[in-house]
Amino acid sequence: MKKALIYGIVSSIFFAFTFILNSSMNISVGNWMWSSSLRYIFMLPVLYIIVLKQKGIHRVLNSIKNDTSYWLIWSTIGLGLFYVPLTFASSYGQSWLVAGCWQITIIAGILLTPLFKQKIPIKSLLMSCIILLGVFLIQYEQATYVNLNQVLLSIIPILMAAFAYPLGNRKMMSICNDSLTTTERVFGMTLCSMPFWIIISSFAYSYVGFPSYSQIIQSMIVAIFSGVIATILFFKATELVKNNSSQLAIIEATQSGEVIFAILGEVFMLGGSIPTLNGLIGLAIIVLGMILNSISSSKPKNDSTSNLNLN
Repeated sequence: MKKALIYGIVSSIFFAFTFILNSSMNISVGNWMWSSSLRYIFMLPVLYIIVLKQKGIHRVLNSIKNDTSYWLIWSTIGLGLFYVPLTFASSYGQSWLVAGCWQITIIAGILLTPLFKQKIPIKSLLMSCIILLGVFLIQYEQATYVNLNQVLLSIIPILMAAFAYPLGNRKMMSICNDSLTTTERVFGMTLCSMPFWIIISSFAYSYVGFPSYSQIIQSMIVAIFSGVIATILFFKATELVKNNSSQLAIIEATQSGEVIFAILGEVFMLGGSIPTLNGLIGLAIIVLGMILNSISSSKPKNDSTSNLNLN
């Protein structure tokens, strides 16, 4: 569990670059459709080289061949319906707003638990609510400077993304079981989501033409930092605890660290304002919730769901 917790926290650092760089690209008038599609287009060759060196290409292709429709559907949901709404939302909200609202995925992951024949982990739900309290304090602190339309255009897409990401991830874990490594699974999902990204990039080209050089470079950084490093670390963390619903909820809660790192990035990289006292209290509550989650997970307990397999 400790290894999974470390993977989850470190992944949140790299995931924060998604919100910071998407915000930066929007400042420089980069189109959100290019921001979303370029990330996965650049991810594919990088992941291909990694999996090729690990001699796992045939395993991935055989798995896709055996369950083609499932791979296409859940990869598109887990990656496409996760990242397109997230990049769209970044056009209407600063990185702190998008990163903060994104923490709804913590609760979304817990509420999806019954779909996988497991019980909702009440303790983890309560701990996650503490984290969300901190998030809401930060949002309340900043929301006074943002109009209602801007908030709605960022929150509604994020709600869709918040459920799509854990749903797609968990479904693909159940389909692959232990037949593929985490990196192979991420490569397979990226490959199977390519038809979706080709469609999105086609719309982007017809709307604004080719992306700028700056957007291409920043998208490459997002692809490596967030798409490859962070995604593999996070998926590996969830895979380590996939048969324990309480621990799975805790790992998903580590992503609340994105709020802290996004705010720091906004301040030091984009010249954003430093949070006031209420914002700092919110950050402290987020850290407290993560610590309490960690402590609760280290206590010995009988988990009636620990022997259940996702299916």
